[in-house]
Amino acid sequence: MSFIIMIIVGFIVGLIARAIMPGDQNMGIIMTTILGIVGAVVAGFLGQTMGWYAEGEPAGWIASVVGAIIVLFVVGMIAKKRT
Repeated sequence: MSFIIMIIVGFIVGLIARAIMPGDQNMGIIMTTILGIVGAVVAGFLGQTMGWYAEGEPAGWIASVVGAIIVLFVVGMIAKKRT
């Protein structure tokens, strides 16, 4: 059941990050979900590294959205270099 919740939360976080980030991100539902999940993982890793979260503690909603925006920015930079 936690896997399904992770997918739903990842999708919501991905949607919020895409809405906040300026510009046009052409992504489907699956890529938006992956963006949100990876953003939450990045936020959790950065939060644990900086001492904000304890080991194994998940990142919050705001931190997950910020992490997804960071991932979206990095993906946008890589895509610009390819073209």
